Amino acid sequence: MLMNGYPKLYELLKRLNIEFDYYEHPPVPTVEEAKKYWADVDATHCKNLFFRNHKGDKHYLVVLEHTRHMDIRSIEQMLRQGKLSFASPERLMKYLGVQPGSVTPLALINDTENHVKLFLDKNLENSERISFHPCINTASLVVKYSDFIRFIDSVGNEYEFIQVY
Repeated sequence: MLMNGYPKLYELLKRLNIEFDYYEHPPVPTVEEAKKYWADVDATHCKNLFFRNHKGDKHYLVVLEHTRHMDIRSIEQMLRQGKLSFASPERLMKYLGVQPGSVTPLALINDTENHVKLFLDKNLENSERISFHPCINTASLVVKYSDFIRFIDSVGNEYEFIQVY
């Protein structure tokens, strides 16, 4: 089966013995649009936000359970990284190698210098299975939560959990 996404991502998942379910769908750049295709997918779905600090020298990927609603001010207070803004499409491509609408922690495979710091919603720890785009918004992958953490550990980016209410 030919799968959308990045071949090197699928190669790494295979090397790590991470099994996944693959779901192809039309392009879905937002959570609202993606919900239509999640009805029969048994997994926790995520919202992925890519930020930069005020100076533009640090970048952060924030992964939340998709029903969480947080404004940027709340995220700034939670992360304690100073004033944040959404990173530009150029920064997104430079650090994660993806287009807007395809943001995913799986794109950390492209951050070979481990520049991006990852913040994970602590509520995700309660998930058995978790869903992300495979670096393109025309498909979704579902993996075990424990395998997702193994993936993150393998790419080497710094990460921490945040408590989202």
